[in-house]
Formats: sequence, C-alpha cells, structure tokens
Amino acid sequence: MRFATSLLSIVLLVTSTACSGTPTNCTTKFISIGTGGTGGVYYPYGGALARLISEKVPCLQATAEVTGASVDNLKLMHQGKVDVALTLADALAEGVAGTGPFAESGAVANVRTVAVLYTNYTHVVARAGAGFRKVADLRGKVVSVGSPGSGTELLADRLLIAAGLDPRKDITRHTLGVAESAGALKDGKVDAFFWSGGVPTAAVEDLAATPGLQIALLPQGDLLASLQSLVDGRLYRLATLPGGSYGGIAADTPTIGVSNLLVASSTLDEGLVEAIVRTMFENKAALVAAHPEAAHLELLTSGDGLPAPLHPGALKYYRERGAMKNVP
Repeated sequence: MRFATSLLSIVLLVTSTACSGTPTNCTTKFISIGTGGTGGVYYPYGGALARLISEKVPCLQATAEVTGASVDNLKLMHQGKVDVALTLADALAEGVAGTGPFAESGAVANVRTVAVLYTNYTHVVARAGAGFRKVADLRGKVVSVGSPGSGTELLADRLLIAAGLDPRKDITRHTLGVAESAGALKDGKVDAFFWSGGVPTAAVEDLAATPGLQIALLPQGDLLASLQSLVDGRLYRLATLPGGSYGGIAADTPTIGVSNLLVASSTLDEGLVEAIVRTMFENKAALVAAHPEAAHLELLTSGDGLPAPLHPGALKYYRERGAMKNVP
C-alpha cells in the first residue's frame, strides 16, 4: 500500500485559541481520519468532521487523509496509522474476521464502531443506449470495479459473482477510483464502472451533466438474494436510488444498499471519542452543509448487526441521550 503517496492530507490547523477555557498546560493531541478518494462522499464528509473536531474539541487537531477508502482505511487502522475512519459495513465485517482482502494482513482487532452515517447506493454506470440492462450483460466488457483497497471493489466482485461472472476472467478489469472511472467512461476507455457511494456522488453528477453524454444506471435488485447467500445477509439490502438524483435519469433504480460507519481505534480514550460523537450530533448542520448525506446521521438504538462492537465512548454518549440502554 502506497501510504506515503495516497496520504495526501487536508490539514486542518487549530490555533492556540483552541485551548481557550482549558488549562494553560493543555497539550494538543493529533488524530488522523481515513476518508476516501476526492470524487466520493467520504472525502467531503470526513473533511467536515475533521474541521469540526479541530474547531470544537479543545486541544484536539484532526487531519482528514485521502485514502483508498474502506478496506484501505481499516488496514491503516490495523497499522496504527489512522485513529478514526469511514468504512462500509461489509468491509468492516471482513476486517474483523480477517478474511477476503484482510487474509494476508490479518484481522483488524482494534476497530470499534462509533456511528452509522448513511446508506451507500451501488451505482453500475454505463452509457445510455449501450445495450446493458443488467450486470450480467457486462460479460466480455471493459469494466472499472473501483480503486484498489476500496469497499466498491469488494462489493463489485461480489455482485459480478452473484450475476454469474468471474470478476477476474469474464471482464477486462480496471481498478479506478470514481473520478477516474467517470473520466474513462466519458473518454470511451471503459464500458461501465461500479461505484458504491452516497447520493449524489459528485463525480457521477458531473459525468451526467456532460454535454452530449447520457448515462444509464444498471439495476441490481435481481442479485440481492444471491448476494446475501455469499455473506451475512444482514450486510446488504434493497435500496432505491431515487429518480432525478442524476441528470437524465428520471426513473428510480433498484440497487444494493450497505451502511457506512464511522469507526475508531479501540486505543482512543473513551472521553475523546465521546467528545467526537457529541460534536457530530451537536453540529450536524455543518456536516450536512458539506454533504447532504450527513442528514441521515441518527442516534444508534441497537447494536444488532454491527460488525464491530461499539466504542465505550460512543456508547456513553448514546446512553446519555436515552438510547442503547439495553446494550451491555
């Protein structure tokens, strides 16, 4: 993993006034937040969260890191290189189990759930009129399955398998981030691409607005049962991508939905994590201003189905708000 190369940072500086109201001997603590690529939702969401933490939590400076997204973020946490991260629930399940893309690096034992953020919609994007009506139609085509180390790549491979395709043999495989995938489709270098993200995703939105180009979104509802049979069925659900989310697509598209989570290292102090969660909920409007998907941030009421246990600091905040009372 090219950590030094991919870890382009949005460094959110705090001045000495960040410690106002705290002891004069306050020592600033630095934390890193793993996000994703610049064309997705993790990047603006994580950047806004880092800015809030740096502004609102005394003596804490957060840096949002550009990464390969879900899988990459969990590997970085396993290595102690990020403290907080955004990740997909299915990638987290693999990380905790030490399976799939984590088989060689080992299980991520130090990861804890902080919050459920929003639902990812699986986009399978092609040119309108190209003759693709379902994922199985991609056999023999040039397809981008997402950047290496991303949750998109993990889910794309599973969807291709669910559609009866070998993701290594039945397509000409490219591993591009969403911005690069959109550019490749526009230039005719790929026939379709996968993307798992919030709505709207900027790179797909820009692609749909390209003069002379109309995109199509391939439905995946027919693959849900097969997909759920491959893994824990609770990880995936049917989600409707609303018509009008992207220019030129008026109809709703049945897609695969998977939850996005905010996770933290188990080594982070309970009080610090509680302060982070409190800052998120008390300043939710600022997160929504960065990306509309932040409107879906809600208090957790149950730990059922979470691939990793709750961080004690997050649990403390939820209990204070009257939620999670029955969680040990």
